[in-house]
Amino acid sequence: MFGSVPTIPKSLDDYRPIIGDDKIEEIRELARALKGARVLHVNATAFGGGVAEILGTLVPLMNDVGLETDWQVIRGADEFFKVTKAMHNSLQGMYVPWSPEMFDIWRKYNALNAELFDESYDFVVIHDPQPAGILHLLRQYDPQAVEGRWIWRCHIDLTSAQPDVWDFLRPFVDEHDAAIFTLRGYVKEDLRRPEIAVIPPSIDPLSPKNGDMAIETVADILQEYKVDIHRPMICQVSRFDPWKDPLGVIDVYRMVKHHIRDLQLVMVASMASDDPEGWSYFERTARRAGEDEDIHLLSNLNGVGNSEVNAFQRAATVVLQKSIREGFGLVVSEALWKGRPVVAGNVGGIPLQVDSGKTGYLIDTTEECAQKVLYLLKHPKIATAMGARGREHVRENFLITRNLRDYLKLFTQVKARKAATTAAR
Repeated sequence: MFGSVPTIPKSLDDYRPIIGDDKIEEIRELARALKGARVLHVNATAFGGGVAEILGTLVPLMNDVGLETDWQVIRGADEFFKVTKAMHNSLQGMYVPWSPEMFDIWRKYNALNAELFDESYDFVVIHDPQPAGILHLLRQYDPQAVEGRWIWRCHIDLTSAQPDVWDFLRPFVDEHDAAIFTLRGYVKEDLRRPEIAVIPPSIDPLSPKNGDMAIETVADILQEYKVDIHRPMICQVSRFDPWKDPLGVIDVYRMVKHHIRDLQLVMVASMASDDPEGWSYFERTARRAGEDEDIHLLSNLNGVGNSEVNAFQRAATVVLQKSIREGFGLVVSEALWKGRPVVAGNVGGIPLQVDSGKTGYLIDTTEECAQKVLYLLKHPKIATAMGARGREHVRENFLITRNLRDYLKLFTQVKARKAATTAAR
């Protein structure tokens, strides 16, 4: 196989004080019928981005409730990840000129990984476009090796997908037993075979990124990165790429700073191995920031990890997510869970999380974003009340335990459907 990603064991019972006894027992009851099932999650990177964060908790929780679950990362090279980044962008609506060579590169690395697939599983979950061809190419390489139920999990917004790229990818997706989307609106109507499920992403409330943190620890972390805890600060946590609009975030900061002179901006990114475009946008963002000492551009490359992100989100007066397109935007739920109001782009899965006027504001322009940020900075009681409502909204809808429950339900449904189809033959 490709090589397992190590995870830290977790116990479902640790979440009991957060979600209550009834939800814990519902999950355990669903898991009993699946006890001992072998599950494999496959994606493109072990760190950076929401998918890796979700799997880092979901996999050990599946193991805790009795499934034998593994997480593996496909093998690739720079040429492959450049193509898959272009595929990601074009599927989210950016026009990208595609050549036969680019499609061939995608096929080549999916074929390479299909040849490495040498174990059997009851459920295989393929995450996103990068490894979506493994099932088809495995059938070509060794038809007897295809066992169990195969599920494609799409974490991106396909509503404006570039037609030629989707037309290329669709037949590979169609071979799966089921397909998971974040929103019903993301489902492509021309998918024929897979059973469709809608499962929004989630956060782990007990992870180092989201767990409780003492104010003294927050202050120490901010001091380490030369951010003044006594001055107002706004923060965005997301990759440097065009869909997150990092240049627009700096523009918002400068508009607001005309009115609040001591304002600080912290932008935190995780530079992922499958995102070569991130370096280009980091450089563009740094040029836009210039020599402003109140703009802090931070990443995992200068020591910013989950605990640091936790501290910056907790210290922020307002958290931004100025996305132009967004599959979901887990950082929105992260900030709301910490009681922070969020001003965010009115796109993708963000409106599921931000109830505009109640847990933050949804915006469509840079000017509107600046106005809402300024309003919250000048009205701290309203900001605090929004953050409190946001935390309860996340508790009910976007915690990892709900994600685990939804997967268990889908596994049960797909298993029953396939058994019924086999019996009918």
